[in-house]
Amino acid sequence: MKKKSPTFLPNSTHNEWVDEDDAPELTAEWFATAKAYKGEIEIPREEAFEAFHAILNPAGRPKGSGTKDAVYVRLDKDLLEHLRATGKGWQTRLNGALRKGLGM
Repeated sequence: MKKKSPTFLPNSTHNEWVDEDDAPELTAEWFATAKAYKGEIEIPREEAFEAFHAILNPAGRPKGSGTKDAVYVRLDKDLLEHLRATGKGWQTRLNGALRKGLGM
C-alpha cells in the first residue's frame, strides 16, 4: 500500500485562494510556520520534514529511458577530469556532445 503524503497548510487559513496565481510563494519562512496534516491529524514537524524531503529527493536512481547501453570506453585522463569537473550530469552532456559532433 502506498504511503499517503502529508498535506502542508499555513497556520492561518484565512487567505484562501482560488486562482493558482494567488497562491503564496513557498519560501523557507512559509514552511517554518506551516503545519502538516495526515488527513485530519496534525503530524510532528520532524516527520513532516522527512516526508517533504523524501518527496523532493526520492531515494535511488531515476528510471532511465531504457534506450541506452552501458559501454566501456577508454578516455584520456585529462579529458575525463574535464568532463567530471562540469558536475552532475556530465555523462548526459557527453552523450549530447557526441551526437552533435557526429551530426545526429
